[in-house]
Amino acid sequence: MQDDRDLRDERKAQGLEPAYAFMIRCRLNGGVATPDQWLRMDAVSTDLGNETMKLTTRQTFQFHGVVKGKLRPAMQAINKAMMTTIAACGDVNRNVMCSPLPDQSQYHADVYAVSCKISDHLLPSTTAYHEIWLKDDDGTKTQVAGDAVQDYEPLYGPTYLPRKFKISIAIPPHNDTDVYAHDIGLIAIKGSNGRLEGFNVLAGGGMGVTHNMKKTYPRTGSMLGFVPTEYTHIACEKIMLVQRDHGDRKNRKHARLKYTIDDMGVDVFRSKVEDIWDQKFQEARPFHFDSNIDTFGWQKDENGKNHFTMFIENGRIEDTADFPMKTGLREIAKVHKGDFRLTPNQHLVLGAVPDEEMPQIKEMLAKYKLDNTNFSALRLSSSACVAFPTCGLAMAESERYLPELITKLEGVVEENGMRQDSIVMRMTGCPNGCARPWLAEVAFVGKAYGAYNMYLGGGYHGQRLNKLFRASIKEEEILEIMKPLLKRYALERNEGERFGDFCIRIGMIKPTVDGKTFHDDTAEVEEDQDSEAVLEALEADDTSDFPTVEDDVASSGAMLSDAGGSE
Repeated sequence: MQDDRDLRDERKAQGLEPAYAFMIRCRLNGGVATPDQWLRMDAVSTDLGNETMKLTTRQTFQFHGVVKGKLRPAMQAINKAMMTTIAACGDVNRNVMCSPLPDQSQYHADVYAVSCKISDHLLPSTTAYHEIWLKDDDGTKTQVAGDAVQDYEPLYGPTYLPRKFKISIAIPPHNDTDVYAHDIGLIAIKGSNGRLEGFNVLAGGGMGVTHNMKKTYPRTGSMLGFVPTEYTHIACEKIMLVQRDHGDRKNRKHARLKYTIDDMGVDVFRSKVEDIWDQKFQEARPFHFDSNIDTFGWQKDENGKNHFTMFIENGRIEDTADFPMKTGLREIAKVHKGDFRLTPNQHLVLGAVPDEEMPQIKEMLAKYKLDNTNFSALRLSSSACVAFPTCGLAMAESERYLPELITKLEGVVEENGMRQDSIVMRMTGCPNGCARPWLAEVAFVGKAYGAYNMYLGGGYHGQRLNKLFRASIKEEEILEIMKPLLKRYALERNEGERFGDFCIRIGMIKPTVDGKTFHDDTAEVEEDQDSEAVLEALEADDTSDFPTVEDDVASSGAMLSDAGGSE
């Protein structure tokens, strides 16, 4: 449940309760939808939501502004599209992510099939979801997306997991899923025959942090080893079960897998997984990443199909007076015979377009201005969470403000010949990490309305955490820091040197070696308001008087927006 925070003060002054509505999130492993499903999701947002859709950083659809009377019809409409919302929230395995880039069609199909297998294997088995949402008023069930399932939980047990659980799959050389940021990260390894051989398995990634609580920190996944394709879903299950049995159930701020592994040690955790699996991880296979952003424009895969990646700023699908995006995508979905692939960076791939359909699709893309990828690389590489007006935990603007900030920085980018130079910049309205800001080369994390903590030094490939550079700064200070820093980067960088690496080399910030050192050696000590009370509350797990920025539900019941850290 959420409310429109833009209207809070006005409604309060009128003696009215907040403008309550619900957010609904789908489960769509790998982010792949059919044109018919796109049309049905468009209809849900138009008829039952606030007429917009959000493409999230975990590759799924999110609907805002669903009032209570339309909640059940919306859930049933999603189900009739052969989609579901089960396991999109809660202390279970969430939406399984998979790289959508289709340059190697058969290889991608192999990897995507594993993502589906993992998602199905770890799906909760209770029938409660169907009984609550999908039964008609006469007690009969409507069409169900999948078979009716058992009324017990063979994997999750009666108490589910200590905390949410996330899995992502990356296909080198693209780390477009931020594979290091999740409880389990799977790095696809190609065999000599060009097909999928298996995965390097990372465990213990996680993005959620709480301001002024240094016992909370982001973490990148630790390498456990290699697993052949046929055992991958079982390895994921066993990792999840060790977390189920050993994760902290007393303090939810210490309940994610990242803390379990740090408390145990990686070697002990690996041995516990191998003990219940009765198999051992093999030696990790070599791999490399080139980037973690999307490749925009047209690409042709090995089977001759064409794919167009379009820029959707911060994943918001809507019509405006000068950009009928939502209408255009609806019209394309009526004629498109391929698929729609949601990317982890909140953009959209129009997939599997045959050559003979290219002229019509190109004409429609141009008509609705969807073919425009002529943006600065800084903008193309950016990402923001939802924040205001719907997220109940937002402390500052994000989705609505980041485009404005980038516009104010693009001048210096252009002047210094860096229009085509990618710099990963991310913004969130709170430290939950929904847009995975802790891995960005430069990130702004909301601290109060109009004020952000600034972080520098993340790895361009998504492999290294950044570190706090300035605390609670506003736009004027952001621009005073960023403009000369960007100019200096243009003049002093080494050939091929990325912005995050440059910030470390020139001494702007020290590198973060691992999650436990995230708060060490910062350029500026973050103010520690009421630190003793905060730490005492953390020890007692009584943080009701403080902003709960790692939990999915605020005290009012407002569900966090989707994406990287808390969706």
